Amino acid sequence: MSTQNKPSIVFCHGIWADGSCFNKVIPTLQEEGHEVIAAQYGLDTLEGDVATVRRTLGRVSSPAILVGHSYGGTVITAAGTDDRVAGLVYIAALAPDAGETSQSQLNQFPVTDVFSHIEIADGRVWMLPEGVEYFAGDLSEQEQKVVWATHFAPDADLFNQKLDGTAWRSKPSWYIVATSDRTVQPELERFVAKRMNAATYEVDSSHVPMLSNPNLVLDVIRTAAEAVRGRSATA
Repeated sequence: MSTQNKPSIVFCHGIWADGSCFNKVIPTLQEEGHEVIAAQYGLDTLEGDVATVRRTLGRVSSPAILVGHSYGGTVITAAGTDDRVAGLVYIAALAPDAGETSQSQLNQFPVTDVFSHIEIADGRVWMLPEGVEYFAGDLSEQEQKVVWATHFAPDADLFNQKLDGTAWRSKPSWYIVATSDRTVQPELERFVAKRMNAATYEVDSSHVPMLSNPNLVLDVIRTAAEAVRGRSATA
């Protein structure tokens, strides 16, 4: 693909994270000629986070691919209805349908281990230090400590909020299932991937494949980019 024909990549992080969680895949995509940016939102309201993504889309060329991790899947499901978005990549992510919230989707499956290691304080949901094992347990001890040190606590009501718009019903989607996930149930991931008719990839990973298996994540994003470019060329 020539650089000018390559879609932009916009990353959308989950809770207990920020845009730096994609730092193992961003440099390669930049080297390969993509415009890349990570949306940095506050995890205060779903509406506010989606608005930030839409503003971020304005900083790169169109068309763009949205890549959402975890709660970022909820964000791209709403923000992806934007005309500038040509495809969606979900990484161990939520993907609510109309009438669903992040929490109601989680409630359809058994509670995962990480939620036994959280604390609600000052209206935010904090991950306790020992919780990182259930979030990013296949990383080195040093990397796990960095993940915890940079984790960002969401508003306690964030997962109960919803917005209109379900982008995966009209946009092509790709989904990475993390089969050893202890934060989002792998069966939830398989369920939403099947429901959205996504091209689905499974990897033996914790909740953070972009950190533990960055090459697989890169390959999926490349596949999405090729498909989006092909559709643009024939449009």
